[in-house]
Amino acid sequence: MSNILVGVTGGIACYKIPTLCRRLRDKGHDVKVIMTESASKFVTPLTFESVTHNMVYIDDFKENEEPDNIYHIDLVKWADVFVIAPATANTIAKIATGIADNLLTSAVLAKPAEKPLIIVPSMNSIMYESIQNKKNLYRLSNEYGYNIVDPVVGNLACQDVGVGKLPEPEFLADTVHEKIISAGDYKDINFLVTAGATKEFIDPVRYITNRSSGKMGLAFCDIIKRKSGTLKLICSDSIKTDYNAVFVCSAEELFEKVKAYVENTDILIMTAAVADYRAAKYSDNKIKKSDSNIFLELTKNPDILKELTSYKRKQQVFVGFAAESENLQKNAMKKLMEKKLDMIVANDISRRDIGFDSSENEVTVFFADGRVINIDKASKQKIAEIILEYAVEIYRNKKKIS
Repeated sequence: MSNILVGVTGGIACYKIPTLCRRLRDKGHDVKVIMTESASKFVTPLTFESVTHNMVYIDDFKENEEPDNIYHIDLVKWADVFVIAPATANTIAKIATGIADNLLTSAVLAKPAEKPLIIVPSMNSIMYESIQNKKNLYRLSNEYGYNIVDPVVGNLACQDVGVGKLPEPEFLADTVHEKIISAGDYKDINFLVTAGATKEFIDPVRYITNRSSGKMGLAFCDIIKRKSGTLKLICSDSIKTDYNAVFVCSAEELFEKVKAYVENTDILIMTAAVADYRAAKYSDNKIKKSDSNIFLELTKNPDILKELTSYKRKQQVFVGFAAESENLQKNAMKKLMEKKLDMIVANDISRRDIGFDSSENEVTVFFADGRVINIDKASKQKIAEIILEYAVEIYRNKKKIS
């Protein structure tokens, strides 16, 4: 049994949602409902309470309630899956722009990143096809990584015929149920993810580093946890995360920690941006400014993935990353072969709209078996999800062969 939170907005199609709740209950799930004020004018809260056997939530705070009950926080913590159906154009626009002016939209902002949100638009076909609505839905899907269930063509409440009709409750219940089942896809797989930039100190104040924010690595963590995989995260000590991470500073520290955990790993996702060089001599005291130039001697850091080839077992899958500013395919293929990776994910860092400091990316994936797959510009969450599917497929095929 899973906990499903259903958000109901003020569209005429909300009359179908009590049936959706009933079908989800029939599948063994516990269901709670958030309604907007407008939705409560179409279907009474009592209807949903009778179907779900749970209280219906409209306001964040109620008289004579315990003040510690903050519903927009508590409900999304309780839920395994959050569904908004029907989702009106108004609510879609609010979610896309981060407006939180009611319990439902506040709950969306409070939703933990690893928990799936399914949005089911329903409205007049002209509204659905409008530039504004299409842009909002694109943002929800491609930037935020939310799941959009498209409306169907049919007779609409306004007597028009076109796209915008809410799919039938039975279909929606199956869709939500399948999402819950797929959330456990990685249950028996151990993942090791590295994230962020290493730092190589020159003196107590200064260090060599790079622009990696760690967002890509954390996106992998979100998907792994959502799909019930076992996660070990090793990341830069400058990254803020709620995950139980092992924090490191330098490339050598990262190498030692990866070696310590890689034996019990099935899939290694090496997103960390490792400094290629470090200062040959560390100064215990801050280097003072002078009138003359100073020369900094650098020495090479270990190539972690290359060094790990001697540790790798046949069933393990190693995924590398290549941030390139030129000759992307040539450089990525060279790293793939030299480091004996199963796949390498390459992105063009010369572009300002993706990669460093951005929530989006666009990558090309090169596989050891010769495949090359381009993943168009999308949120890092979406890209992480696609890459993980490939990595898990390779891992499962290796297990079958062995």
